[in-house]
Amino acid sequence: MNKSSMDALYDRLRERCTDTRTKEPMKKHTTFQVGGPADYFITPGSTEELRAVLELCREEGIPFFILGNGSNLLVSDQGYRGAVIHIGKAFSEIRTEGTRVTAGAGAMLSRVAMKAWEEGLTGLEFASGIPGTLGGAMVMNAGAYGGEMVQVVKRATVLTKEGALRTLGLSELDMGYRKSCILPMGYVVLETEMELAFGDRARIRETMDDLSARRKEKQPLEFPSAGSTFKRPEGYFAGKLIMDAGLAGFSVGGACVSEKHCGFVVNRGGASAQDIMKLCREVRQRVRERFGVTLEMEVKTLGEFL
Repeated sequence: MNKSSMDALYDRLRERCTDTRTKEPMKKHTTFQVGGPADYFITPGSTEELRAVLELCREEGIPFFILGNGSNLLVSDQGYRGAVIHIGKAFSEIRTEGTRVTAGAGAMLSRVAMKAWEEGLTGLEFASGIPGTLGGAMVMNAGAYGGEMVQVVKRATVLTKEGALRTLGLSELDMGYRKSCILPMGYVVLETEMELAFGDRARIRETMDDLSARRKEKQPLEFPSAGSTFKRPEGYFAGKLIMDAGLAGFSVGGACVSEKHCGFVVNRGGASAQDIMKLCREVRQRVRERFGVTLEMEVKTLGEFL
């Protein structure tokens, strides 16, 4: 797309959402802290703005990507030739009624878990340290320490590809290990309703503090990363396979397999997205050669990689 076409499209996007930027560095919006510029970076202030932006992107054939906190994402050094649509503060409201918690897709999962604790509700303790948004958690059925979103979700309100609002029950969401129907169906999550249970606030807090201590002890939280880099292969643990392949501390440029937890690839400083990708490919190859197990990336990728 030439500059005049990009400028014209920028103007049209701005008519639909004033918070539209061009050439936005994606390293500012991912927990890996890497990634080149997105052609357009849009933060809708309402469902109506979101619908209007998506409609224009589809009309004009502009590729788009829905972004939450960027905590499970690797963006290429060349960036993204399309529109990144950030589901942010305007979609972060959290409401409670009895044992029901309803929250917007832009709410941080840790904030939702904290609100549940404040209301004396148990069931979301596992989510208190997950660094993503509720929308992202719904896309991949996020989980940790034996808990998963599927255990608490009742229904979700989504925007369909046709721009219609639709409410999906738990069975319709088709939530499984690190998956749901959201991406395959082209839905955008707007809001999720969860059903928890009343519990003892002191015990809930104790569980959250215990999980936080375990994370600090076992995970490389001192370095930028995207959390667990690979999905758990059936019958195995990705981190143990990587460790047993002798890859603890293995590095490419500024990217490194964490010695603290081999399931994490971290940015030790100055890593490029290509460093991270090259390292992940090498890890997959060596684990496959050694154990006959093919690791699948849990981290999503955006943009072109060599």
